[in-house]
This record gives sequence, C-alpha cells and structure tokens, in this order.
Amino acid sequence: MKKVYLDANATTKAFPEVVEAMMPFFSKKFGNASSVHSFGREAKKHLEKARRSVASFINAEYPEEVIFTSGGTEANNAAIKGVHSASGKKEKHIISSNVEHLAVLNVCKGIEEKGVGVTYLGVDKNGIIDLKELERSIKNETILITLIAANNETGSVMPIKTVGDIASDRGVYFHIDAVQYAGKVPLDVQKTGISLASISGHKINGPKGVGALYVKKGVKISGYLQGGHQEMNKRAGTENLPGIVGFSKACKINQEKQSVYQDKVYELRNELFDRINAEITGVTLNGHPEHRLPNTLNVSFEGVDKEALVMGLDLEGIAISAGSACTSGSVEDSHVLKAMGVAPELRKGAVRFSMDMFNKKEDIEYLMEKLPVIVKRIRNKG
Repeated sequence: MKKVYLDANATTKAFPEVVEAMMPFFSKKFGNASSVHSFGREAKKHLEKARRSVASFINAEYPEEVIFTSGGTEANNAAIKGVHSASGKKEKHIISSNVEHLAVLNVCKGIEEKGVGVTYLGVDKNGIIDLKELERSIKNETILITLIAANNETGSVMPIKTVGDIASDRGVYFHIDAVQYAGKVPLDVQKTGISLASISGHKINGPKGVGALYVKKGVKISGYLQGGHQEMNKRAGTENLPGIVGFSKACKINQEKQSVYQDKVYELRNELFDRINAEITGVTLNGHPEHRLPNTLNVSFEGVDKEALVMGLDLEGIAISAGSACTSGSVEDSHVLKAMGVAPELRKGAVRFSMDMFNKKEDIEYLMEKLPVIVKRIRNKG
C-alpha cells in the first residue's frame, strides 16, 4: 500500500542531515555543557554554535536572546508565566484570542484563576483578530499580548507586524506562538516588534522534544525552572544537546531553502484545492483565502463526518488531520472553527491537509484517487 503523509502541521519527518548531525552527540561528543573539563567545553562550544544558528534563523540581534526549551508548549508556558511573574504591576492584564493553541489558552485560563484579567479577542470569518478591538482592550494594567502567529488548524496568519507596532506604542510586551509560522514563512523578530516568540523543532523537520523561546534583550521574564544556572538562569536543567544540535541544523536548512519550500508547498496546496473543488461538491474553505500558510488547507465537506473521512483515508495509507494533534483525543468541535463562526454542520466535516518539503505531486494524485470515492461513500451512508 502506498503511504502518503499530509499532516505536517502535526509533526514532520526529520531531514536526513538533521539525524546525521545529531548522532555524534549520543556517543562521541556526549559531554555536559556545564562541565569544566574538555568534554564539557566541547559540548558548550556546540551548544553556543547551535544558539547562534537558531538566532540567525529568526534574525535575533543577540544569540543569548534564544533560550532552549523542550518544545513549543514549554516555550509558551515560559513566556506567559515568566512575564506574569516578573511584572511589578499590582493589577495585571493579558490579551489573547479565541483561536489560540491549547498551550496558550490553558495557560491563560490558569493565570485567570489566580486573579489576572484576561481578554480573549474574537476573530472574523477568516480567523483574524480585529485590530480596533485589540487597541480598545489595552489597559494600564496590560502586561502582555500573546497571539498565535499562524493558526495550526486553518493556517490563517495574524497581522503580527501591526500588532507589534501597537504593542510597542503602548509599552506592552508582545509574545507570538510561532510554532507553525517559523520555517513556513520568514520570521524576523527585529522587524516585527516582537518581545517573545516560541518555536519548535519537530514542526520544521527537526527532532521532537526541543524548541526555543526568543526573549528580546531587556524584556523582563522570570526563570521558570529552578535548579542550576543553565540558559541564562531562565531554564534550569542539563541541555538536550543532541536535540539542540538537530534543531539548529533544521533551522539552517529551512533558512537556506525557505523560498524553495514556500513555492513547492504553495503549488501543491493550490493544486489540491483546485482538484477538490473540481471533483467534489459541497466543499468550503476554512481560513483566510490569501493570508494563510502556504502549506495548509482546511476544508469542510458537507454531509461528511470528519473522523470517518480521516479513518477512511488512513485505511488507504493517507494521513490527514481532523484538527490539532493536541486535541485529537477530543470529540468536541474545533474551538478555532467555532470562534470563526463556521456552522456546526460544516465543523463536523472539517479536515486539514498540511504538507512539507517531502511531499510530491504524486501524493496529490494518489489522494485524489481515493478522496472522492470515500466522501461519496460516507455521504451515501448518511
């Protein structure tokens, strides 16, 4: 059976060069970067080299603005909780949105329970916030705006440059969850007014279990793991050097091939949508028609149960998603599509196709051999 993977927003296959770069750090170069002997010094050298590569990837001004984490979830937690803890304001207020990843939404809800005010901005039918609502929501007590840069389900891209300008003008820190954004489109933290940004290795063809939090120099953030003095006293614990090296290699490859990646996945995504529209009736696009990640296509099939569609394709060796991988165990509707005002019957039939550099036109051909047949079968059963 042919295998086709179209769920790159959930995770990606590591580049061969990434795996190769990591291997020596499990055996020959296994030292602890905090040790003072030669093994430790060599590990420290590679750690800081990796930090420079990740900093270059997002155009950070200083390498020490990059703090290595276990991934995007930890980075989001560190940003929001760290700013909250470090703020000297007696009354504190945070602004987010209704379409955030759970790694942000649940952190905000937890902080709310501690008495911190949180405003959740609504979005329009394309999943984009209202900038005027954002400006009206900023108070004297506001310490942070935290937004997903590009939505993991729909791919809709927020106007982060404009939000960054607003935040800067009002003296408010601005954090972006760039886990889906970075690598798919260029991220320049210096040109966007961003104070903090979360990125993750396994979304950009790097290893799982590693990511980073960008913290602009001068931004006050409390250390969130107590212990040793690693990561500029912000994140205690021995660094995952094999993962960090692999992550930095993935950053370098993405940086070098970004324009090629964008063109390739954009062409595949558009070809897929054109084919779906031409061969299947009752299809609706979810997400912004233009300001959307080049690799992401979220569509609703009328009269189709999304879980039945995902399982039907899986039986043919094709992997797609019915939503975020972090909510795959839930039978609830997508909170993202609900916030966008997508009708319940369309939410029921919404699935996501997401691609990366490993996908080819042959994958689209194979999918379109199977998809119309499965959609018709599900509709006939309904």
